Amino acid sequence: MKLHRTLYLKLIFAYLLFFLLSFILISEINSRMILTDLTRTRAESLYKESRLVATTYGNEIYSNAAGREDALQQLVAIDAYISAEIRVIDPNGRQVLDSRSSGFLVFEDFDPGAIGSYYLVSNFYGFYDEDYLSVFYPITNKYSVRGYVVIQMPMSDLYASRDRLLHISYFTMLFIYLLSLTILVTFSFVVYIPVRKITKAAEAYAKGHYDYDPDVHAHDEIGYLAETLHYMASEIGRSEDNQKKFIANVSHDFRSPLTSIRGYLNAMLDGTIPPEMHEKYLQVVLNETDRLTKLTNGLLELNSLNDKGIVLSMSDFDINSVIRQICETFDVLCREKKISIELILSGEELFVNADMGKIQQVVANLVDNAIKFSHNNSIIKIETTEKSDKVFVSVKDSGIGIPADAQKLVFDRFYKTDLSRGKDKKGTGLGLAITREIIQAHDQNINVISTEGVGSEFIFTLAKAKE
Repeated sequence: MKLHRTLYLKLIFAYLLFFLLSFILISEINSRMILTDLTRTRAESLYKESRLVATTYGNEIYSNAAGREDALQQLVAIDAYISAEIRVIDPNGRQVLDSRSSGFLVFEDFDPGAIGSYYLVSNFYGFYDEDYLSVFYPITNKYSVRGYVVIQMPMSDLYASRDRLLHISYFTMLFIYLLSLTILVTFSFVVYIPVRKITKAAEAYAKGHYDYDPDVHAHDEIGYLAETLHYMASEIGRSEDNQKKFIANVSHDFRSPLTSIRGYLNAMLDGTIPPEMHEKYLQVVLNETDRLTKLTNGLLELNSLNDKGIVLSMSDFDINSVIRQICETFDVLCREKKISIELILSGEELFVNADMGKIQQVVANLVDNAIKFSHNNSIIKIETTEKSDKVFVSVKDSGIGIPADAQKLVFDRFYKTDLSRGKDKKGTGLGLAITREIIQAHDQNINVISTEGVGSEFIFTLAKAKE
Protein backbone atom coordinates (compact mmCIF):
# COMPACT_ATOMS: atom_id res chain seq x y z
CA MET A 1 0.00 0.00 0.00
CA LYS A 2 2.78 2.44 0.81
CA LEU A 3 4.37 1.81 -2.56
CA HIS A 4 1.19 2.65 -4.44
CA ARG A 5 0.56 5.72 -2.32
CA THR A 6 4.08 6.89 -3.03
CA LEU A 7 3.60 6.37 -6.76
CA TYR A 8 0.34 8.26 -6.65
CA LEU A 9 1.96 11.16 -4.80
CA LYS A 10 4.73 11.15 -7.36
CA LEU A 11 2.13 11.34 -10.08
CA ILE A 12 0.46 14.34 -8.40
CA PHE A 13 3.85 15.99 -7.86
CA ALA A 14 4.71 15.45 -11.54
CA TYR A 15 1.37 16.96 -12.48
CA LEU A 16 1.99 20.09 -10.36
CA LEU A 17 5.56 20.32 -11.66
CA PHE A 18 4.24 20.12 -15.21
CA PHE A 19 1.85 22.99 -14.50
CA LEU A 20 4.60 25.10 -12.90
CA LEU A 21 7.09 24.49 -15.71
CA SER A 22 4.41 25.22 -18.29
CA PHE A 23 3.65 28.54 -16.60
CA ILE A 24 7.35 29.45 -16.47
CA LEU A 25 7.80 28.44 -20.10
CA ILE A 26 4.92 30.64 -21.23
CA SER A 27 5.64 33.62 -18.97
CA GLU A 28 9.40 33.73 -19.61
CA ILE A 29 10.60 31.92 -22.69
CA ASN A 30 7.41 32.19 -24.71
CA SER A 31 7.05 35.86 -23.70
CA ARG A 32 10.52 36.66 -25.04
CA MET A 33 9.93 34.73 -28.23
CA ILE A 34 6.62 36.51 -28.86
CA LEU A 35 8.15 39.95 -28.18
CA THR A 36 11.11 39.22 -30.44
CA ASP A 37 8.85 38.09 -33.24
CA LEU A 38 6.52 41.09 -32.83
CA THR A 39 9.51 43.49 -32.78
CA ARG A 40 11.06 42.00 -35.89
CA THR A 41 7.76 41.96 -37.76
CA ARG A 42 6.98 45.56 -36.78
CA ALA A 43 10.51 46.68 -37.63
CA GLU A 44 10.26 45.15 -41.08
CA SER A 45 7.00 47.01 -41.67
CA LEU A 46 8.46 50.32 -40.51
CA TYR A 47 11.60 49.73 -42.56
CA LYS A 48 9.51 49.54 -45.72
CA GLU A 49 7.85 52.82 -44.76
CA SER A 50 11.20 54.51 -44.03
CA ARG A 51 12.59 53.36 -47.37
CA LEU A 52 9.52 54.75 -49.12
CA VAL A 53 9.94 58.11 -47.35
CA ALA A 54 13.66 58.29 -48.10
CA THR A 55 13.31 57.48 -51.79
CA THR A 56 10.22 59.66 -52.33
CA TYR A 57 10.90 62.77 -50.27
CA GLY A 58 14.65 62.66 -49.63
CA ASN A 59 15.64 65.07 -52.39
CA GLU A 60 12.77 67.48 -51.55
CA ILE A 61 13.90 67.70 -47.93
CA TYR A 62 17.36 68.85 -48.93
CA SER A 63 16.39 70.95 -52.02
CA ASN A 64 14.85 74.14 -50.59
CA ALA A 65 12.55 75.44 -47.86
CA ALA A 66 9.39 74.92 -49.92
CA GLY A 67 10.29 71.35 -50.71
CA ARG A 68 11.09 70.69 -47.08
CA GLU A 69 7.70 72.07 -46.04
CA ASP A 70 5.91 69.86 -48.54
CA ALA A 71 7.87 66.85 -47.33
CA LEU A 72 6.96 67.65 -43.71
CA GLN A 73 3.26 67.66 -44.54
CA GLN A 74 3.65 64.24 -46.13
CA LEU A 75 5.50 62.94 -43.06
CA VAL A 76 2.70 64.18 -40.80
CA ALA A 77 0.16 62.34 -42.96
CA ILE A 78 2.19 59.13 -42.92
CA ASP A 79 2.64 59.50 -39.14
CA ALA A 80 -1.13 59.62 -38.69
CA TYR A 81 -1.51 56.55 -40.90
CA ILE A 82 1.08 54.28 -39.29
CA SER A 83 0.90 55.75 -35.74
CA ALA A 84 4.67 56.23 -35.57
CA GLU A 85 6.85 59.36 -35.26
CA ILE A 86 8.99 60.12 -38.30
CA ARG A 87 12.27 62.05 -38.04
CA VAL A 88 14.93 63.09 -40.52
CA ILE A 89 18.38 63.37 -38.87
CA ASP A 90 21.64 64.27 -40.54
CA PRO A 91 24.79 62.18 -40.02
CA ASN A 92 25.95 64.56 -37.22
CA GLY A 93 22.85 63.92 -35.11
CA ARG A 94 21.01 67.20 -35.89
CA GLN A 95 17.29 66.80 -36.41
CA VAL A 96 16.16 68.16 -39.79
CA LEU A 97 12.46 67.30 -39.66
CA ASP A 98 10.04 65.81 -37.14
CA SER A 99 6.46 64.82 -37.87
CA ARG A 100 5.39 65.73 -34.33
CA SER A 101 7.52 68.78 -33.33
CA SER A 102 9.45 71.67 -34.87
CA GLY A 103 12.12 72.13 -32.25
CA PHE A 104 15.87 71.97 -32.94
CA LEU A 105 17.44 68.84 -31.50
CA VAL A 106 20.86 67.32 -31.54
CA PHE A 107 21.30 63.64 -30.63
CA GLU A 108 24.72 63.03 -29.20
CA ASP A 109 26.55 59.87 -30.23
CA PHE A 110 24.14 59.37 -33.11
CA ASP A 111 25.72 56.78 -35.38
CA PRO A 112 23.34 54.33 -37.13
CA GLY A 113 26.28 52.60 -38.78
CA ALA A 114 27.50 51.37 -35.39
CA ILE A 115 24.22 49.65 -34.57
CA GLY A 116 24.85 46.76 -36.93
CA SER A 117 21.15 46.47 -37.80
CA TYR A 118 18.40 48.51 -39.37
CA TYR A 119 16.51 48.91 -36.08
CA LEU A 120 17.23 49.70 -32.45
CA VAL A 121 15.30 49.16 -29.21
CA SER A 122 16.36 51.79 -26.63
CA ASN A 123 15.48 55.19 -25.13
CA PHE A 124 17.07 56.67 -28.28
CA TYR A 125 20.21 58.15 -26.83
CA GLY A 126 18.45 59.24 -23.62
CA PHE A 127 15.69 61.20 -25.41
CA TYR A 128 12.79 59.05 -24.14
CA ASP A 129 11.87 57.83 -20.67
CA GLU A 130 10.94 54.41 -22.03
CA ASP A 131 12.11 52.06 -24.73
CA TYR A 132 11.26 52.88 -28.34
CA LEU A 133 11.59 50.89 -31.52
CA SER A 134 13.63 53.01 -33.95
CA VAL A 135 14.06 52.03 -37.61
CA PHE A 136 16.75 53.68 -39.82
CA TYR A 137 16.98 54.13 -43.57
CA PRO A 138 19.66 56.34 -45.21
CA ILE A 139 18.94 59.26 -47.59
CA THR A 140 21.65 59.14 -50.22
CA ASN A 141 22.71 61.43 -53.05
CA LYS A 142 25.56 60.68 -55.44
CA TYR A 143 26.78 57.73 -53.29
CA SER A 144 26.96 59.81 -50.10
CA VAL A 145 24.68 59.72 -47.05
CA ARG A 146 22.96 63.06 -46.53
CA GLY A 147 20.78 61.94 -43.62
CA TYR A 148 18.57 59.21 -42.16
CA VAL A 149 14.86 58.64 -42.02
CA VAL A 150 14.09 57.43 -38.50
CA ILE A 151 10.62 56.01 -37.73
CA GLN A 152 9.89 55.43 -34.04
CA MET A 153 7.12 53.93 -31.97
CA PRO A 154 6.91 53.11 -28.23
CA MET A 155 7.62 49.51 -27.22
CA SER A 156 4.61 49.72 -24.91
CA ASP A 157 2.41 49.08 -27.95
CA LEU A 158 4.31 45.87 -28.67
CA TYR A 159 4.23 44.96 -24.98
CA ALA A 160 0.43 45.29 -25.07
CA SER A 161 0.26 43.05 -28.15
CA ARG A 162 2.55 40.55 -26.47
CA ASP A 163 0.37 40.52 -23.34
CA ARG A 164 -2.75 39.86 -25.40
CA LEU A 165 -1.07 36.86 -27.00
CA LEU A 166 0.17 35.70 -23.61
CA HIS A 167 -3.36 35.88 -22.23
CA ILE A 168 -4.47 33.56 -25.02
CA SER A 169 -1.59 31.22 -24.09
CA TYR A 170 -2.57 31.38 -20.42
CA PHE A 171 -6.16 30.50 -21.21
CA THR A 172 -4.96 27.65 -23.42
CA MET A 173 -2.69 26.41 -20.67
CA LEU A 174 -5.54 26.64 -18.14
CA PHE A 175 -7.74 24.61 -20.45
CA ILE A 176 -5.00 21.98 -20.83
CA TYR A 177 -4.48 22.02 -17.07
CA LEU A 178 -8.18 21.42 -16.41
CA LEU A 179 -8.25 18.71 -19.08
CA SER A 180 -5.23 16.97 -17.55
CA LEU A 181 -6.83 17.34 -14.11
CA THR A 182 -9.90 15.57 -15.46
CA ILE A 183 -7.64 12.84 -16.80
CA LEU A 184 -5.93 12.59 -13.40
CA VAL A 185 -9.27 12.28 -11.59
CA THR A 186 -10.41 9.69 -14.13
CA PHE A 187 -7.14 7.83 -13.63
CA SER A 188 -7.77 7.81 -9.88
CA PHE A 189 -11.15 6.15 -10.28
CA VAL A 190 -10.34 3.92 -13.24
CA VAL A 191 -6.78 2.82 -12.39
CA TYR A 192 -5.49 3.89 -8.98
CA ILE A 193 -8.46 2.94 -6.79
CA PRO A 194 -8.93 -0.49 -8.45
CA VAL A 195 -5.19 -1.17 -8.24
CA ARG A 196 -5.26 -0.22 -4.57
CA LYS A 197 -8.14 -2.67 -4.02
CA ILE A 198 -6.22 -5.37 -5.87
CA THR A 199 -3.15 -4.67 -3.73
CA LYS A 200 -5.24 -4.91 -0.58
CA ALA A 201 -6.69 -8.18 -1.84
CA ALA A 202 -3.19 -9.52 -2.54
CA GLU A 203 -2.18 -8.65 1.04
CA ALA A 204 -5.28 -10.46 2.32
CA TYR A 205 -4.45 -13.52 0.22
CA ALA A 206 -0.88 -13.45 1.50
CA LYS A 207 -2.31 -13.70 5.04
CA GLY A 208 -4.46 -16.68 4.07
CA HIS A 209 -7.81 -14.91 3.61
CA TYR A 210 -8.57 -16.55 0.27
CA ASP A 211 -12.27 -15.64 0.33
CA TYR A 212 -11.53 -11.88 0.25
CA ASP A 213 -13.33 -10.13 -2.64
CA PRO A 214 -11.38 -7.27 -4.34
CA ASP A 215 -14.72 -5.65 -5.27
CA VAL A 216 -13.45 -4.50 -8.68
CA HIS A 217 -16.10 -4.62 -11.40
CA ALA A 218 -14.29 -2.95 -14.31
CA HIS A 219 -14.71 -4.51 -17.75
CA ASP A 220 -11.10 -4.01 -18.81
CA GLU A 221 -7.62 -5.41 -18.17
CA ILE A 222 -7.70 -4.27 -14.52
CA GLY A 223 -11.05 -5.98 -13.97
CA TYR A 224 -9.68 -9.10 -15.63
CA LEU A 225 -6.61 -8.92 -13.38
CA ALA A 226 -8.83 -8.66 -10.29
CA GLU A 227 -10.96 -11.61 -11.42
CA THR A 228 -7.86 -13.65 -12.23
CA LEU A 229 -6.29 -12.84 -8.85
CA HIS A 230 -9.53 -13.75 -7.05
CA TYR A 231 -9.78 -16.98 -9.04
CA MET A 232 -6.14 -17.77 -8.26
CA ALA A 233 -6.79 -17.20 -4.54
CA SER A 234 -9.85 -19.46 -4.70
CA GLU A 235 -7.79 -22.16 -6.40
CA ILE A 236 -5.03 -21.80 -3.79
CA GLY A 237 -7.63 -22.03 -1.04
CA ARG A 238 -9.13 -25.11 -2.67
CA SER A 239 -5.65 -26.55 -3.09
CA GLU A 240 -4.96 -26.04 0.60
CA ASP A 241 -8.26 -27.73 1.47
CA ASN A 242 -7.35 -30.60 -0.82
CA GLN A 243 -3.93 -30.78 0.77
CA LYS A 244 -5.50 -31.04 4.22
CA LYS A 245 -7.85 -33.74 2.94
CA PHE A 246 -4.91 -35.43 1.25
CA ILE A 247 -2.93 -35.53 4.49
CA ALA A 248 -5.97 -36.73 6.41
CA ASN A 249 -6.61 -39.50 3.87
CA VAL A 250 -2.96 -40.54 3.75
CA SER A 251 -2.85 -40.63 7.54
CA HIS A 252 -6.04 -42.68 7.68
CA ASP A 253 -4.99 -45.12 4.95
CA PHE A 254 -1.57 -45.65 6.53
CA ARG A 255 -2.76 -45.74 10.12
CA SER A 256 -5.42 -48.42 9.63
CA PRO A 257 -3.10 -51.18 8.31
CA LEU A 258 -0.31 -50.17 10.69
CA THR A 259 -2.72 -50.41 13.62
CA SER A 260 -3.84 -53.84 12.45
CA ILE A 261 -0.27 -55.04 11.97
CA ARG A 262 0.82 -53.74 15.37
CA GLY A 263 -2.26 -55.20 17.07
CA TYR A 264 -1.85 -58.69 15.59
CA LEU A 265 1.91 -58.80 16.27
CA ASN A 266 1.46 -57.71 19.90
CA ALA A 267 -1.29 -60.27 20.32
CA MET A 268 1.00 -63.02 19.02
CA LEU A 269 3.89 -61.87 21.22
CA ASP A 270 1.89 -61.69 24.46
CA GLY A 271 0.11 -65.00 23.78
CA THR A 272 -3.36 -63.60 23.16
CA ILE A 273 -3.27 -65.35 19.79
CA PRO A 274 -2.15 -69.00 20.31
CA PRO A 275 0.72 -70.39 18.20
CA GLU A 276 -1.59 -72.59 16.14
CA MET A 277 -3.39 -69.41 14.90
CA HIS A 278 -0.20 -67.52 14.02
CA GLU A 279 -0.22 -68.60 10.39
CA LYS A 280 -3.73 -67.25 9.86
CA TYR A 281 -2.98 -63.86 11.37
CA LEU A 282 0.45 -63.63 9.76
CA GLN A 283 -1.42 -63.92 6.46
CA VAL A 284 -3.59 -60.97 7.57
CA VAL A 285 -0.43 -59.01 8.44
CA LEU A 286 1.01 -59.90 5.04
CA ASN A 287 -2.16 -58.64 3.33
CA GLU A 288 -1.91 -55.36 5.24
CA THR A 289 1.75 -54.95 4.22
CA ASP A 290 0.72 -55.59 0.61
CA ARG A 291 -1.87 -52.83 1.00
CA LEU A 292 0.81 -50.45 2.35
CA THR A 293 3.12 -51.39 -0.51
CA LYS A 294 0.36 -50.76 -3.03
CA LEU A 295 -0.42 -47.42 -1.40
CA THR A 296 3.23 -46.36 -1.39
CA ASN A 297 3.74 -47.38 -5.02
CA GLY A 298 0.63 -45.45 -6.02
CA LEU A 299 1.90 -42.33 -4.27
CA LEU A 300 5.30 -42.66 -5.90
CA GLU A 301 3.72 -43.17 -9.31
CA LEU A 302 1.46 -40.13 -8.92
CA ASN A 303 4.35 -38.01 -7.71
CA SER A 304 6.43 -39.12 -10.68
CA LEU A 305 3.57 -38.33 -13.06
CA ASN A 306 3.21 -34.78 -11.69
CA ASP A 307 6.90 -33.95 -11.41
CA LYS A 308 8.29 -35.43 -14.60
CA GLY A 309 5.19 -36.00 -16.65
CA ILE A 310 4.28 -39.32 -18.22
CA VAL A 311 6.69 -40.67 -20.80
CA LEU A 312 4.49 -42.39 -23.33
CA SER A 313 5.53 -45.15 -25.71
CA MET A 314 3.01 -44.59 -28.49
CA SER A 315 2.04 -47.38 -30.83
CA ASP A 316 -0.93 -48.74 -32.74
CA PHE A 317 -2.69 -51.67 -31.06
CA ASP A 318 -6.06 -53.40 -30.92
CA ILE A 319 -8.02 -51.96 -27.98
CA ASN A 320 -10.62 -54.73 -28.27
CA SER A 321 -7.92 -57.36 -27.75
CA VAL A 322 -6.57 -55.47 -24.72
CA ILE A 323 -10.04 -55.35 -23.17
CA ARG A 324 -10.55 -59.12 -23.69
CA GLN A 325 -7.17 -59.87 -22.06
CA ILE A 326 -7.90 -57.63 -19.05
CA CYS A 327 -11.31 -59.21 -18.52
CA GLU A 328 -9.73 -62.69 -18.45
CA THR A 329 -7.49 -61.64 -15.54
CA PHE A 330 -10.60 -60.84 -13.46
CA ASP A 331 -12.31 -64.17 -14.21
CA VAL A 332 -11.75 -65.62 -10.72
CA LEU A 333 -12.96 -62.49 -8.94
CA CYS A 334 -16.05 -62.33 -11.16
CA ARG A 335 -16.90 -65.93 -10.38
CA GLU A 336 -16.66 -65.28 -6.62
CA LYS A 337 -19.27 -62.48 -6.88
CA LYS A 338 -21.20 -64.18 -9.69
CA ILE A 339 -20.65 -61.15 -11.92
CA SER A 340 -20.66 -61.46 -15.69
CA ILE A 341 -18.85 -59.08 -18.05
CA GLU A 342 -20.65 -58.27 -21.30
CA LEU A 343 -18.43 -57.03 -24.12
CA ILE A 344 -20.02 -54.84 -26.78
CA LEU A 345 -17.03 -54.19 -29.02
CA SER A 346 -17.00 -52.34 -32.32
CA GLY A 347 -15.81 -54.94 -34.84
CA GLU A 348 -13.41 -57.77 -34.31
CA GLU A 349 -10.45 -55.38 -34.24
CA LEU A 350 -10.31 -51.66 -33.36
CA PHE A 351 -6.89 -50.07 -33.53
CA VAL A 352 -5.96 -47.00 -31.50
CA ASN A 353 -2.76 -44.99 -31.14
CA ALA A 354 -1.66 -44.85 -27.50
CA ASP A 355 0.70 -46.27 -24.88
CA MET A 356 -0.47 -49.87 -24.66
CA GLY A 357 0.91 -50.52 -21.16
CA LYS A 358 -0.64 -47.36 -19.70
CA ILE A 359 -4.02 -48.06 -21.33
CA GLN A 360 -3.96 -51.62 -19.93
CA GLN A 361 -3.52 -50.02 -16.50
CA VAL A 362 -6.49 -47.67 -17.14
CA VAL A 363 -8.81 -50.49 -18.25
CA ALA A 364 -7.71 -52.68 -15.32
CA ASN A 365 -8.40 -49.90 -12.80
CA LEU A 366 -11.88 -49.23 -14.22
CA VAL A 367 -12.82 -52.93 -14.39
CA ASP A 368 -11.48 -53.50 -10.86
CA ASN A 369 -13.60 -50.61 -9.54
CA ALA A 370 -16.67 -51.86 -11.42
CA ILE A 371 -16.33 -55.34 -9.89
CA LYS A 372 -15.57 -53.95 -6.44
CA PHE A 373 -18.71 -51.78 -6.27
CA SER A 374 -21.12 -54.06 -8.17
CA HIS A 375 -23.70 -56.18 -6.44
CA ASN A 376 -23.54 -59.98 -6.63
CA ASN A 377 -25.28 -61.52 -9.63
CA SER A 378 -24.93 -58.34 -11.68
CA ILE A 379 -23.61 -57.44 -15.13
CA ILE A 380 -20.73 -55.16 -16.15
CA LYS A 381 -20.84 -53.82 -19.69
CA ILE A 382 -17.71 -52.78 -21.57
CA GLU A 383 -18.31 -51.08 -24.90
CA THR A 384 -16.15 -49.54 -27.63
CA THR A 385 -17.47 -47.18 -30.31
CA GLU A 386 -15.99 -45.09 -33.11
CA LYS A 387 -16.76 -41.42 -33.74
CA SER A 388 -14.73 -39.52 -36.32
CA ASP A 389 -11.07 -39.84 -35.34
CA LYS A 390 -11.74 -40.98 -31.75
CA VAL A 391 -12.54 -44.24 -30.03
CA PHE A 392 -14.81 -44.18 -26.97
CA VAL A 393 -14.35 -46.86 -24.30
CA SER A 394 -17.13 -47.32 -21.73
CA VAL A 395 -17.08 -49.38 -18.53
CA LYS A 396 -20.56 -49.54 -16.98
CA ASP A 397 -21.62 -51.29 -13.78
CA SER A 398 -24.93 -51.64 -11.94
CA GLY A 399 -23.54 -51.13 -8.46
CA ILE A 400 -23.96 -48.63 -5.65
CA GLY A 401 -23.41 -45.53 -7.81
CA ILE A 402 -21.84 -42.21 -6.89
CA PRO A 403 -23.71 -39.27 -5.29
CA ALA A 404 -24.10 -36.26 -7.62
CA ASP A 405 -22.05 -33.95 -5.39
CA ALA A 406 -19.18 -36.44 -5.30
CA GLN A 407 -18.86 -37.19 -9.01
CA LYS A 408 -16.52 -34.24 -9.69
CA LEU A 409 -14.24 -35.41 -6.85
CA VAL A 410 -13.83 -39.10 -7.67
CA PHE A 411 -10.65 -38.43 -9.67
CA ASP A 412 -8.97 -36.65 -6.72
CA ARG A 413 -6.29 -38.46 -4.79
CA PHE A 414 -7.48 -40.62 -1.88
CA TYR A 415 -11.07 -39.59 -2.44
CA LYS A 416 -13.64 -42.17 -1.40
CA THR A 417 -17.35 -41.58 -1.18
CA ASP A 418 -19.11 -42.46 2.03
CA LEU A 419 -20.98 -45.19 0.14
CA SER A 420 -17.75 -46.83 -1.04
CA ARG A 421 -15.85 -46.88 2.24
CA GLY A 422 -17.62 -49.99 3.52
CA LYS A 423 -16.90 -51.91 0.29
CA ASP A 424 -13.42 -50.57 -0.53
CA LYS A 425 -11.48 -52.00 2.37
CA LYS A 426 -8.31 -52.59 0.38
CA GLY A 427 -8.52 -49.63 -1.96
CA THR A 428 -6.03 -46.75 -1.79
CA GLY A 429 -8.15 -44.05 -3.42
CA LEU A 430 -5.40 -43.51 -6.02
CA GLY A 431 -6.58 -45.68 -8.92
CA LEU A 432 -8.87 -43.13 -10.55
CA ALA A 433 -6.38 -40.31 -9.95
CA ILE A 434 -3.70 -42.29 -11.80
CA THR A 435 -6.22 -43.16 -14.52
CA ARG A 436 -7.04 -39.51 -15.14
CA GLU A 437 -3.34 -38.56 -15.27
CA ILE A 438 -2.70 -41.24 -17.91
CA ILE A 439 -5.67 -40.23 -20.08
CA GLN A 440 -4.78 -36.52 -19.85
CA ALA A 441 -1.19 -37.34 -20.83
CA HIS A 442 -2.67 -38.72 -24.07
CA ASP A 443 -4.53 -35.37 -24.57
CA GLN A 444 -7.80 -37.25 -24.16
CA ASN A 445 -10.73 -37.05 -21.74
CA ILE A 446 -12.36 -39.25 -19.12
CA ASN A 447 -15.80 -38.66 -17.59
CA VAL A 448 -18.20 -40.39 -15.23
CA ILE A 449 -21.97 -40.73 -15.40
CA SER A 450 -23.53 -42.16 -12.27
CA THR A 451 -26.83 -42.48 -10.42
CA GLU A 452 -26.79 -43.35 -6.76
CA GLY A 453 -28.17 -46.86 -6.21
CA VAL A 454 -28.27 -47.58 -9.96
CA GLY A 455 -24.66 -47.73 -11.13
CA SER A 456 -21.80 -45.85 -12.74
CA GLU A 457 -20.36 -45.51 -16.22
CA PHE A 458 -16.80 -44.33 -16.90
CA ILE A 459 -16.08 -43.23 -20.47
CA PHE A 460 -12.67 -42.30 -21.86
CA THR A 461 -11.44 -41.47 -25.35
CA LEU A 462 -8.44 -42.55 -27.37
CA ALA A 463 -7.05 -41.43 -30.71
CA LYS A 464 -7.98 -43.76 -33.52
CA ALA A 465 -5.02 -45.28 -35.33
CA LYS A 466 -4.37 -43.84 -38.78
CA GLU A 467 -4.73 -46.36 -41.56
